[in-house]
Amino acid sequence: MDERTLFGLLVDLHREGTRQGPGSDEETVRALELARLDEAAEIQVADIGCGTGAPTLTLARNLPRARIAALDLFPEFLHVLAERARAAGFSRRIGAVAGSMGSLPFPIGSLDLLWSEGAIYNLGFSRGVETWRPFLRPGGVLAVSEITWLRPDPPDEIRRYWNAEYPEIATAPEKIGILERAGYDLLGYRVLPSSNWLENYYEPTEQLIPAFLERHAGRPEALRVVEMQRHEADLYVRYAAWFSYGFYVARRR
Repeated sequence: MDERTLFGLLVDLHREGTRQGPGSDEETVRALELARLDEAAEIQVADIGCGTGAPTLTLARNLPRARIAALDLFPEFLHVLAERARAAGFSRRIGAVAGSMGSLPFPIGSLDLLWSEGAIYNLGFSRGVETWRPFLRPGGVLAVSEITWLRPDPPDEIRRYWNAEYPEIATAPEKIGILERAGYDLLGYRVLPSSNWLENYYEPTEQLIPAFLERHAGRPEALRVVEMQRHEADLYVRYAAWFSYGFYVARRR
């Protein structure tokens, strides 16, 4: 399957989901608390790889004077986000931006907070934290969730899977070292609980699959996407003790 077909099908499967990856409103709030921002301040925020906007809306609720640029590569996700922002009364404070996370369309040094849940892997963690740093003002905060080994001794099956899917997977101390060498000071680190994967992501996505297959009846590529989704969920169920998303919150020096 070519990349364009794969991405098109993945977007179609996930665009009706509340979340396009593991997470929760509660963990977004806890990570925001680690950022130690003045919640009453007029700050500039970018949510990178925002999807349909679950974290974006949580940030808007908890930073009532912030202006948030919600960036994603896929307009289909941004259309849903814009509707959700309007319904929540946040249209004036949330702006949808179609663009690449590898080439952010913001002025250098303009952001107080750069947020990204489950998306930095598209660049790679090292490249992402280095590429994004100049867009933060000195003292600005980076908050990202990133696939992380919880233990350094994963079984062969899950180690081979993640080394093939994302060779930059590493333990939290290794990730924190990358941040520090890139010019950040760690403010806090959290591990997403299993409910963020199962109840908030895999189980709701499974409920979207029948309608997805009906829309793409007869397409073997759609069956392949479903197979990939279910295989990933099965691996998580069997190996949740060895990996999760780590939420890293750090201040730019």
